Amino acid sequence: MQTDRDRESHPPLSRRARPFAASVGNLDGALPSWRGRTRQRARLVRRALAIADLTGLALAVGLAWVLFGGGAEPGAGALAFLLSAPAWLAGAKLYGLYDRDEAHPGHSTVDDLIGIFHLLTVGVWLLYAGLALTDRLAPELSQLVAFWAFALIAVTLARTAARAFSHRRLAYLQNTVVVGAGTVGQLIAHKLILHPEYGINLVGFVDEEPAELRDDLDHVALLGRPDELLELVRLFDVERVVFAFWDDSDESALDLIRSLQDLDVQIDIAPRLFELIGPNAGIHTVEGFPLVGLPSLHLSRASRFCKRAMDSLVSALGLVLCAPLLAAIAVAIKVSSPGPVFFRQVRMGAGDRVFSVFKFRTMVLGADEQKGELAHLNKHAAEGPGLFKIDQDPRVTGVGRFLRRYFLDELPQLINVLRGEMSLVGPRPLILDEDRHVGDWARRRLELKPGMTGLWQVLGHSAIPFEEMVKLDYLYVTTWSLRNDLGLILRTVPVVLRGGGGSY
Repeated sequence: MQTDRDRESHPPLSRRARPFAASVGNLDGALPSWRGRTRQRARLVRRALAIADLTGLALAVGLAWVLFGGGAEPGAGALAFLLSAPAWLAGAKLYGLYDRDEAHPGHSTVDDLIGIFHLLTVGVWLLYAGLALTDRLAPELSQLVAFWAFALIAVTLARTAARAFSHRRLAYLQNTVVVGAGTVGQLIAHKLILHPEYGINLVGFVDEEPAELRDDLDHVALLGRPDELLELVRLFDVERVVFAFWDDSDESALDLIRSLQDLDVQIDIAPRLFELIGPNAGIHTVEGFPLVGLPSLHLSRASRFCKRAMDSLVSALGLVLCAPLLAAIAVAIKVSSPGPVFFRQVRMGAGDRVFSVFKFRTMVLGADEQKGELAHLNKHAAEGPGLFKIDQDPRVTGVGRFLRRYFLDELPQLINVLRGEMSLVGPRPLILDEDRHVGDWARRRLELKPGMTGLWQVLGHSAIPFEEMVKLDYLYVTTWSLRNDLGLILRTVPVVLRGGGGSY
C-alpha cells in the first residue's frame, strides 16, 4: 500500500492502473531494491564488451601464433598484445563500440560489424608498421593476416556472448515511462512490450488526458500528469523517458525535457512525420537550425546492380549447399501426406507484375478451399481486411509444422531469387487478395522485388498487423542501402535459429 505521503503527492491511479499497482505492492519496501540502478545498464554492457574484446583479441593472438608462429617466441607475441591492449580499447571507444547500447535498445553485434572490421583493419596495419621498427617483436605478415581474420571472428562471437550475458542480468532492465498515451505513445509501448530482448521495463504512461488504451496495453499503468514527471521519475527510479505526442504547448514540452536533463536518465523523442524517417536520414543545420534530410527515393543503377549481384550469388550458392537438405525435406513431405512436394501460389511482385512463389507444401490438400470455413480464427480479423493468419492452423501437417517453425518451407524461394522474381531482402510478397488492400503511397513498396526476409520478419513476423507491415515495407524501400540488407540478413539468422516462425 502507498504511504500517506505518496497519496498526497500522486492522485489515485485510474482503474487501468490498478493491476500495475497491485503488482508493485508496498512501494516503500519495493523501491529500495531499484535505488542506485541508474546507468547500471550502461556500465554492465560496457564492461562486458570490453572484456569480450580483450578475450577475442587474446584468443586471436594465440591462434595466430600456434598456426603461423614459426620460430617466433610466444613471449614476444604476448608482450606485443599486452602493450597494444589499451590502444585497442581506446580505439573501440573512439569508434563508439561501447556507447550505443545505452541509447539504442535494439542495438546488436550485427550493428557493430562495420566498426569492428574497420577498427581491426586499421589497427592491424598500424601495429604492423609499429612493430616493423623493432627486431625482436616484428611479426611475419602471415601472422598478422591470420590475427586479423581470427580477431574478426573471435571478437564478434565474444561480443555476441557478452550481450547475451548482459541481457540476462537484472541490471540490464531499464524502468521506462512513455509521455503521451495517444496513438503514437501506445504504438511505441506496444513495440517495447513485443520485444522483451530490448530490456525495457515499461512502468506506465504519463499524460494529462490519455486516450482509451488498446487491449494489449490494458495492464499498463497511467501514472500521472506531465507536470508530475520529475517526481514520478524519482519515485519509480525511471532510467528512460520516451516522449511521444501529447496535448501540450511546445514550450511546456521543451521545459519538461530540459528539466529532465538534470537527472541521469536517457531521453528519447519520437519525431514528427516519423513514418518517413528511416535509418538513412541525416541531420544537418542551416544557420544553427536543425533539419532532417531524407535520402533519395530512387535507387541508382549501381545500387540495383549490387543488390541483384548479391541475390544471384547467394541464391545460387545456397541452392548448391542446401541440396541435400532440400532433398531430405522433399522425401519427408512425400512420405508424411498425400500431395505434391511443392506449393506454388501467385503473389504480387515488383512493378505490379505477378509471379508464382515456390514453397514446400506444409498443409493438407485442399487447404485453400477451407479458408472460408476458418475465417473466424484469423488472428488479424479485428484489424480489417488484410493478412490471414491462424495460430495452430488445423490445416498444417506434422512435417509442415516443423518446417514452418524454422522457416524451412521457404527455402525453395531461392529459386525465385535466382530467377529474378524475388530478392533475398525486400518487402513482404503478398497474395493478390492482400495486395488489393494496399493503395496510394503504400504501393511504392513494389518498387523493389519482394524478399525472403525483411523488416517484417526481423521485427515480429506474423505478430505485425497488416497496416504496420505495409509501413515497414514502405520504409524499407524508401531507405534502402546494401548495408541495411546485409544487416537484415544477419539479423534473420537468430530469428530462424530461435524457431517459432510461421510462413506467410
